[in-house]
Amino acid sequence: MQQREAGERRDAGGRPGIWLTGALACSLAMPALAQQKPTVEELQRRLEALEARYGAAPAAADGQVSDVATLDQRLRVLERNLELQEEARVAKEKEAVVVAVSDKGASFKSANGDYELKIRGLIQGDGRFYSAGEPAGTYDTFLLRTARPTIEGTLGKWIGYRFTPEFAGDSASIVDVYADLKFSPAATVRVGKFTSPVGLERLESSSALSAIERALPSELAPNRDIGVQLQGELAKGVVTYAAGVFNGSVDGRDAVTSNPDNDFEYAGRLFFEPFKNDANFWSGLGFGIGGSFGDTQGTGNNFLPRYRTPGQVQFFNYRGAVVADGSRTRWSPQGYFYRNNFGLLAEYIESAQELRVGATEAELENTAWQATASWVLTGEDASYRGVAKPSSPFSPGKGGWGAWELVGRYGELDVDDAAFPLFADPAVAARSAQAWTVGVNWYLTSNLKLVANYLQTSFDGGAAAGADRETEKAVFTRLQVAF
Repeated sequence: MQQREAGERRDAGGRPGIWLTGALACSLAMPALAQQKPTVEELQRRLEALEARYGAAPAAADGQVSDVATLDQRLRVLERNLELQEEARVAKEKEAVVVAVSDKGASFKSANGDYELKIRGLIQGDGRFYSAGEPAGTYDTFLLRTARPTIEGTLGKWIGYRFTPEFAGDSASIVDVYADLKFSPAATVRVGKFTSPVGLERLESSSALSAIERALPSELAPNRDIGVQLQGELAKGVVTYAAGVFNGSVDGRDAVTSNPDNDFEYAGRLFFEPFKNDANFWSGLGFGIGGSFGDTQGTGNNFLPRYRTPGQVQFFNYRGAVVADGSRTRWSPQGYFYRNNFGLLAEYIESAQELRVGATEAELENTAWQATASWVLTGEDASYRGVAKPSSPFSPGKGGWGAWELVGRYGELDVDDAAFPLFADPAVAARSAQAWTVGVNWYLTSNLKLVANYLQTSFDGGAAAGADRETEKAVFTRLQVAF
């Protein structure tokens, strides 16, 4: 019965009205070809049944028999009614919202694709355990490191947006909030709060980091800043660039909500992936340079940096009387190479700032570098964006154990010797730090990641009587849920 009804609704061209017209017209117009032609009463009953099913004109009153002309007219009305229903269905499908839910989150997209809303999220819970070298006030602890929902999408073909608040910590804050004016892939204007285009590891998503915390060069690179930036891709993504004007941020930190010194900072980055579109040995090679320059005037944490170890313990700061008084420049050559399950990332950065204490002025240059190597034991591809998806997601009893990655990293940060003893106290601030990290990452699924790191940082100076600060040793663990 269902198959017969479906056949009545459609013909080879998808037009049920044409089929009905043709069938009934043949029945009425060619009686000589039929052994037993249906009577007018039978045709009327059939038409009434179709009208009742498809919602056409009302059937004739009981006992009233229509002639052939009347039946033909009613059939035409039924055909037009079906055409209108089909047009309404097609129009409704064109206006329908496309809803998709996957391991990358949820999205709502208009039928033409111009408007889209994506909902994503990142949760990171850490355990930090120190065995040596931690100063007073530093304790073994569990903490919610990151709790970030993200709303992003497009408003038509030309406007993109992103909004990411942070709920970890003692108070809520805004991590990213910006709008993109997408004139073309080669030219997009971004306005709002986002990561300054200087440091390579700073620009890497925290969910994709090989180690739990960033390396020492990220302490010299600016983090998120407020401003406007022109960015784009050239030559099919082989060249990417960014250049912007910002309020300015201190080394390793986010900018404050306003511009406290009335000076702007200019930052840019040029990056090349010359073999990106080629399937050869070097297709995972990328290299470039980032930098910033500008003036800054003031004292305190909004103008002067404080440097931390990968264990998140401060090891350097300037004296309270020191004032930022002039130019601040940074430059950072950087690059990476990924080949199948092997990855290598390296960067160098120099941050120079003009300072003053009393009548003494100086331009101090602090430098840092690092190299990070990774090896995916289970064979998945390594990349700047992390292991995208395990080939065999964790599935107890079914042979799936996820993806496993080994990580090793070494880096150094050196403070300008001219900082001591006038600008920094050698009994408190270390002259340099050397840090290494080894770790293992377990990607159970594309959404769930477990990480364990051993971190060790040694110092030159930083203790009383010219002694070296005690070596810092710690074990960090992390559970990460990302979608």
